[in-house]
Amino acid sequence: MATIQGTASTLELPDVVAQLGTDPERGLGAAEAARRLAAEGANELQVAPPVPTWRKILAQFQDPLIYLLLVAVVIATLAWVVEGAQGLPTDSIVITLIVIANAILGYSQEARAEQAVAALQRMTESSATVVRDGETQVVPAAEIVRGDVLLLAEGDSVGADGRVVEANALRVAEASLTGESTAVAKSPGVLAGGEALGDRTNMVFRGTAITQGTARVMVTGTAMDTEMGAIATMLEQTQREPTPLEREIALIGKMLGGIVIVIAVVVMATVWVISDVDTLDDAVTVLLLGVSLAVAAVPEGLPAILSVVLSIGVQRMAQRNAIVKNLSSVETLGSASVICSDKTGTLTNNEMTLQVVLTASGEAAVTGVGYAPKGQVIAVSVPQRAEDIVVLSGGSLASNSELRQTDGEWQILGDPTEAAFLVAERKMGLTERRTARFSRVGEAPFTSERKRMSTVHLDHEHDDQPVLISKGAPDVLLQRCTSIRVGLETRPLDDASRSDILTGVEGLSGRAMRTMGVAYRPLTVEQVGAEVIASGRVPAELAEELEDELTYVGTVGMIDPPRESAAEAVRQAQRAGIRVIMITGDHPATALRIAQDLGIAAPGEAALTGPELDTMDEAGWAAAAAEVNVFARVAPEHKLRIVDALQDTGQIVAMTGDGVNDAPALKSADIGVAMGITGTEVTKEAGSMILADDNFATIVAAVRQGRVIFDNIKKFLRYLLSSNMGEVLTVFLGVVLAGVIGLTAASQDAIVLPLLATQILWINLVTDSTPALALGVDPETDDVMARRPRVVGERVIDARMWGGIVAVGAVMAAATLLTIDIFLPGGLIEGSDSLEVARTAGFTTLVLAQLYNVFNSRSQTTSAFRKLLSNRWLLAAVAFGVASQVAVVHVPFLQEAFGTQPLDLGHWLVCAAMASTVLWFDEGLKFVERRLDTRRGVSSAR
Repeated sequence: MATIQGTASTLELPDVVAQLGTDPERGLGAAEAARRLAAEGANELQVAPPVPTWRKILAQFQDPLIYLLLVAVVIATLAWVVEGAQGLPTDSIVITLIVIANAILGYSQEARAEQAVAALQRMTESSATVVRDGETQVVPAAEIVRGDVLLLAEGDSVGADGRVVEANALRVAEASLTGESTAVAKSPGVLAGGEALGDRTNMVFRGTAITQGTARVMVTGTAMDTEMGAIATMLEQTQREPTPLEREIALIGKMLGGIVIVIAVVVMATVWVISDVDTLDDAVTVLLLGVSLAVAAVPEGLPAILSVVLSIGVQRMAQRNAIVKNLSSVETLGSASVICSDKTGTLTNNEMTLQVVLTASGEAAVTGVGYAPKGQVIAVSVPQRAEDIVVLSGGSLASNSELRQTDGEWQILGDPTEAAFLVAERKMGLTERRTARFSRVGEAPFTSERKRMSTVHLDHEHDDQPVLISKGAPDVLLQRCTSIRVGLETRPLDDASRSDILTGVEGLSGRAMRTMGVAYRPLTVEQVGAEVIASGRVPAELAEELEDELTYVGTVGMIDPPRESAAEAVRQAQRAGIRVIMITGDHPATALRIAQDLGIAAPGEAALTGPELDTMDEAGWAAAAAEVNVFARVAPEHKLRIVDALQDTGQIVAMTGDGVNDAPALKSADIGVAMGITGTEVTKEAGSMILADDNFATIVAAVRQGRVIFDNIKKFLRYLLSSNMGEVLTVFLGVVLAGVIGLTAASQDAIVLPLLATQILWINLVTDSTPALALGVDPETDDVMARRPRVVGERVIDARMWGGIVAVGAVMAAATLLTIDIFLPGGLIEGSDSLEVARTAGFTTLVLAQLYNVFNSRSQTTSAFRKLLSNRWLLAAVAFGVASQVAVVHVPFLQEAFGTQPLDLGHWLVCAAMASTVLWFDEGLKFVERRLDTRRGVSSAR
């Protein structure tokens, strides 16, 4: 099928239909859509081809520290050749195997992180509403094909380029494509040709957003055969900017690299000066020591571990229905100090149930809850029933929602408020008569500025007389009403009746109900105009004219009960030092009642409305943002200003939204939270997080998880750096104090080291990988919601943490060297073992000390014995480390490779006991930390 993308705007609609081989009413058949999808490919923009596996593996070797190891392999091999190439080049083989093992580990970690991100991308794929086989369907946007008929409404993101077939007050924001700041009106028609992209008013384009109205569009181009695809082909691929956390990790890595290189040079120089280095073998030993020390002291796997930890954390959030689109957002989540939440569907169930119909003849109760039409409308008089019929049928007519029963379950498609009318109407048994009697011929859509919507219908029971039905905020509708329906008659709307209606509205709002008014106006064909009847679109100017001299019928009261989990979630947020603010377009009394029930607002606290905000200056806005917890009857621009005012005071703001007009506030907020169920595609694109269940408790759970993830990052950093510090100090102090602990007297060699180069590399391999990764997925050790939000810019490793790292590293080194001294003759403590056995014991003590240190590192203040067995991955990693050390000490070929000797039970007990001093020392530090925190009056949970 030849593309018509370039000429679609200049062809008559029948020609477009013919070339696309489709039906503008019934759309494509399912089989034909599947065939076209297979032939033309998915509706996705091309991305850079994936990096081949061999390049990813090769990238694992492109690291300065790996270069050092490879230099060490060359040095060791040359020394082996010079010395006669006797036996196997053990050092070279061991170092090479360690390099390969590191590469495999790094590749597997990166692959896992990529898989996690890919899984999240699949979860956030957009969808589109299409007509196929005459039925409305929701399909993934990637499955749109040319010839599909798209149904677009306010808030939708356009998934493909297309020709407008029908439009009703359609306006499209095309800034992402054309740079045009104002929305463009769209309508069917034929253009002459040669128009600029922004002037093609009969076309819609992929990546733009519907800001108003509805439309039926025929898809003319998908994937790269769209205007957005044409731009994509011209764009150069840009590199992703590192997050603040990634930048700090990189800074730490560089800083450690510089420090360690200096230490390695100092150690080599010290060994060279205090030892008699006069052979090539001695020189190689010194060089290997320096290289291996530099490699061991820097956690080169840290970036990969960080990516894996963030990815796993984000997956855990997704399992709790919080889909975080960017890993960097996890950092901000842990810092949130204010959550600005909508009411409907977030703090409540979003199952609007119409419970009261209030008319001139009195109040009628509607029984039943939810979307299942089980219940009845209890009217006390015949006039009241007549009024109720007009209210419920009128509210159902002025609606774009659908109520369906699928597999025995009642479901809605569209706005829950509109669906409540449909459910109540069905309870009265009016649906079939209403659909047979009226045919819609026009619509003036609801907008947040108008606060009402109107539809024009032909009444087939009255000679196809047009009638306008309006549904919206009662106070807004009343301003346009001049009469009121009483029974089967209409009467003038006097001041007393108007006051009674408003009093009734206040009463319903005081009962935490959302109110909606219904009014109507009989029209003539001349008033509506044949063009409107033919096109189905009511121009804005005509709508303003027709929505006048209305007859008010009645008010309905709906309840959307608070979610059972919302009150507890609010308490958890407040306990964590997070302020919760409700921002809603609902009536102030309704908003305040729900807010008080949930603990967001205190008894006696007032709500602030949008009109009141409009009268304030900058100082008033600042005061309102600092003090008010409930904002009602607000417009989208108010939400944006509230977010900005909070941010001006240094708050980190999470903001929820679902409508297209919420997108600016979501983008401005530090954490934009889009609703996954009721949210528009535009909102989902603007947000950094999507709630799959539209539940406020999910936001709080995500904040908790964000704090846990940040804590876990600190845990594995504390562990890696303190353990590596222990290795550096062991070698450095072992060389300096070789004579004191008996190393010098135990050997005739010119150079006697506390640990061999291969042993240092082994420690780095065994203790830097799986335990650190297991710490990265550690469950919550401390009560993270018992502390104030983390201040943005707070260093991951502060002075307090650095002090602990150095102290624990020093204890590790002291325990290791003292163990060597215990088993060596001479020194501080008299022993009787050989140098090889003593060195093996020291080597083992350092490994075990680092495995003890895993449990230390789970908290800076909480005892290691608290929730000791809660992390099965950590227990498995420690068990693996112990088993690996047993193997390297007792398996013959590993003994030869790593210069170890077998240890008996007594040796092992001494090693375990000496290594445990790290645990007891850190327990003492934590005890002191807790006492100091108690005196300072701060939480000890860290």
